[in-house]
Amino acid sequence: MIYCVEDDSSIRSLLVYTLQNTGFEAKGFETGQKLFTELKEKKNECSLILLDIMLPDEDGISILRRLKQDSHFSSIPVIMLTAKSAEYDKVIGLDNGADDYIPKPFGMMELVARIKAVLRRSGRDQTKGKRLYNGPVIMDVASYTLTVKEQSVELTRKEFELLRLFMENTDMVFTRDTILERIWGYDFDGETRTVDVHVRTLRQKLGEKCPACESYIETVRGIGYRMTTHQDTI
Repeated sequence: MIYCVEDDSSIRSLLVYTLQNTGFEAKGFETGQKLFTELKEKKNECSLILLDIMLPDEDGISILRRLKQDSHFSSIPVIMLTAKSAEYDKVIGLDNGADDYIPKPFGMMELVARIKAVLRRSGRDQTKGKRLYNGPVIMDVASYTLTVKEQSVELTRKEFELLRLFMENTDMVFTRDTILERIWGYDFDGETRTVDVHVRTLRQKLGEKCPACESYIETVRGIGYRMTTHQDTI
């Protein structure tokens, strides 16, 4: 269950609708007070909180601090949603325990991808046990295995997570910087070339079992990468 704390009813409704239509359970609240009331009644239900900063009764940063100071709720991942885009505001949120920070306006598909990434990193992944399919490429999330045309493919952990990001969001373009944040995290001190190397290796490994599959991961010139959707089994 994902809790969305947003005082704008239209945005709140859109968030809940989008999440429910992408496989999540979701519930919206307009104030921090209503959030805490729900959390106290159902302590173990919430997997992640989407938290707006500009709220009428108590601002999001204050709510975040209260969450992180309470042992019952401190482990719940929090993604901050705000119209503020200054680096200072982002740092304040992250320093106070936020797991991610998304300035408005944002795309719904990007939001879903960020939620999935945070859930994976926090161990609260709601997709554990499922399989992902793209043509003859089959990924078993629970067993951390990949097969192409029914042949096993050995991947490193980062290669697996990168391919999983692509397979969960086929046809969505990711910039190199976005991929670095999703897979390597905010504290990664490497270069975007790291992404290029991993993509090249992934293509080679897919191509060894299925030559046509090497082209599944496309380069979007000047932007980044995407994995195209394929229904055939080649």
